Amino acid sequence: MSSTNRSTTRHPNDYYVTPITPIKDFLSAFSEVENIFSLKDLSILDPCSGGDELNPMSYPSALIESGVSACDILTVDIREDSLADIKGDFLELDQGEFDVVISNPPFKLAKEFIEKSLQQTKEGGFVIMLLRLNFFETKGRKPFFDKQMPKYAFVHHKRMSFTDDGKTDSVAYMHCIWEKGYYPDATELRII
Repeated sequence: MSSTNRSTTRHPNDYYVTPITPIKDFLSAFSEVENIFSLKDLSILDPCSGGDELNPMSYPSALIESGVSACDILTVDIREDSLADIKGDFLELDQGEFDVVISNPPFKLAKEFIEKSLQQTKEGGFVIMLLRLNFFETKGRKPFFDKQMPKYAFVHHKRMSFTDDGKTDSVAYMHCIWEKGYYPDATELRII
């Protein structure tokens, strides 16, 4: 979620389209260290898939453009106008276990989305979330990180635009990755 420029460029339903190019940049960089997206019969869930009549679902589109089969991707979104397979609140649904859960969660519920995603990820699977770099800050999330430190943080060197006018805000974004069952003492930082 973008943090500024909202008052003049607010998207209906507070929905902001995640740009596909930075996702593809991340997928390429991540595949150099964890080549999971080339596996056969990979099950992938995007719990905040978005999409609407004007915009494709960002993560599924980036995954498909990167060679993942559309059949391997299940999409969920709370918005009725979304292009998702399932309309509903991910935090209240149980869709089984997946090899990968990947998304751009609402910032205010990001920790809850990560925790729920870890519950719905197979042992050794990955939870990948686009987050503000300042997600690592705050006393409230410290106990979570003490128990479930992410394996990687891929920080985007270029600011992202979540609006049609191409404007950016003052926020640094990262793709943060947890490997279920493996929680290191420190997160490996990579810049992309």
